[in-house]
Amino acid sequence: MILSMLRFAPALLLSTLVATLAVQTEAQTCGSNAQSTIATDRPQITSSSIVIPCGSLQFENGFAATANGGQQTYDFPETSVRFGITNRTELRFQVPNYLHNDDTASGFVNGFSDLILGIKQQLGPWHKFDISLIPFVSFPTGANLISSGGYDPTVQLPWSRGLSEKWTIAGMFSLMWPTEGTERNLTGQSSVFFDRQLTQAWDAFVEYSGAFPQRGGPQHTIDFGTAYKLSPHQQLDFHWNFGLSAATPDHSIGFGYSVRFQVIRASGVPPR
Repeated sequence: MILSMLRFAPALLLSTLVATLAVQTEAQTCGSNAQSTIATDRPQITSSSIVIPCGSLQFENGFAATANGGQQTYDFPETSVRFGITNRTELRFQVPNYLHNDDTASGFVNGFSDLILGIKQQLGPWHKFDISLIPFVSFPTGANLISSGGYDPTVQLPWSRGLSEKWTIAGMFSLMWPTEGTERNLTGQSSVFFDRQLTQAWDAFVEYSGAFPQRGGPQHTIDFGTAYKLSPHQQLDFHWNFGLSAATPDHSIGFGYSVRFQVIRASGVPPR
């Protein structure tokens, strides 16, 4: 019982931290960008290069089906919670994902993945580039045969730049230290995508991502997707990707829904 409570201690710590930051944020003056259009980390592999507005709470959710070697794996709810604590900083919390595979005879275990806690600091814009730094750590709260069993850090550096009124280029550089067995497998990852604004509310993208671990083969992925904004603060998305190397899953398809709330009044902006 005590061990189980300790495994979920990070969730309790997160709740306490969010409550504390919310009180501090309410006492400060937030920016006036509460009415800005929602920007999400979904559905690309590349994270967004900008933070959400101060005092905002954003939920990004999804479902994905992945095929690899004849096995089908489903994961949901893919929930990421983002809370703007200043005009250039946000707190990030990724809810443990549930993984399900119908072919349990293959040795695959159904259960929850690890909890992830991080922060995002906006660094740009620099020379028309939006840039952010995202450090986060995964906590070993998942199922025994799904969790890495370690506290695994990752650092991401997403960037983006508008090329024209309708075209945007973006990408991300990442370093990960996942626990594999008794060792860490340092992995570098880079991605780049081109986004095309089709209408004011609808855009589409094509993306390449490559991960290069110290041990194991490279993981090359091509990703296609689209997002549609139901309103300035709501988004539906769809994506499909496929692997280009043996170490990458054959293909994956997914969809999601994201929404943002202004939970703390911003300067000069009425609460929504």
